[in-house]
Amino acid sequence: MARVLIVDDAAFMRLSIRTMLEKNGFEVIGEARNGLEAVQKYRDLNPDIVTMDITMPKVTGVDALKIIMGYDPDAKVIMLSAMGQESMVKEAVLNGAKSFIVKPFKEEHLVKTLRNLIT
Repeated sequence: MARVLIVDDAAFMRLSIRTMLEKNGFEVIGEARNGLEAVQKYRDLNPDIVTMDITMPKVTGVDALKIIMGYDPDAKVIMLSAMGQESMVKEAVLNGAKSFIVKPFKEEHLVKTLRNLIT
């Protein structure tokens, strides 16, 4: 199954996503707390898919997405956002995000979205 990098500044959200994905056969190969770490870990780990929070310290998810897409135009990044961030979601999709999921989300929706990227 796909190798996933989870990026979110909230530890409980990273743990929640990890639990959902591992339970459904995904391999979580790394976690990052901000966009800066996300870019570094993407380069180091070369994941199949990245789940990326939008609002994070140091470097936002959208800015990290732009850097990752510049490094690897085939990167599969799914943005996770809270309600009320529609303009940022639009910017993310325009900059290469393959999909977006609005928080809070259901496990089935997350798993289905990731599976659609690897089939």
